[in-house]
Amino acid sequence: MIAKEGYPYIFVLATVTVAFYLMWGVAASVAPFLGLLFVLYFFRDPERSTPLERGLVVSPADGRVIKVDHIEEPDFIKSRTLRISIFMSPFNVHVNRAPLDGRVKRVEHRKGGFRAAYTDLAALENEHVSMLLDTEFGPVLVRQIAGLVARRIVCRMKEGASLKKGQRYGIIKLGSRVDLFLPAHAQPLVKINDRVKAGSTVVAHLKGGR
Repeated sequence: MIAKEGYPYIFVLATVTVAFYLMWGVAASVAPFLGLLFVLYFFRDPERSTPLERGLVVSPADGRVIKVDHIEEPDFIKSRTLRISIFMSPFNVHVNRAPLDGRVKRVEHRKGGFRAAYTDLAALENEHVSMLLDTEFGPVLVRQIAGLVARRIVCRMKEGASLKKGQRYGIIKLGSRVDLFLPAHAQPLVKINDRVKAGSTVVAHLKGGR
């Protein structure tokens, strides 16, 4: 399966490949064909099996865990939170998925820089899109952060939309980062350098709720 954001790139590169082949032969078509293969690989969107047990929080992104800590989130949740940060390399699947069932309360895009996504400053200064979810466990924030190469963040959701755990909601093109902010009492189930997959890897457990 291919993410829909990849269709325009696939169409253009496939057209160029065929045109170059017909006009100038195999040698001329190699470069656009390799570009087509990369685009097909980058925009891949495999099906995932999501654990549906109540209270299990799944990863919103594929990649490597680079932070598991407690911090104040001043803009959306406005209280102490458990933060789990995931770095996505250009070789990871880049489709993002909802960590829990919830209703979208707020979506905000903020312009900024393009520092390497794994740095501390990237979380503060890079361009990003924040999506606040109202869940049965309280507010949960997912933040898509642009990286050194990534310049295009897509959040498909609008305020008021309902999301199911594991549902696709966006994509970041090329290397990037996703930060997940959970209620402070959440129990983390991953550690730094763990590899996770969006929609299937359980990253935390939440108790209580309404």
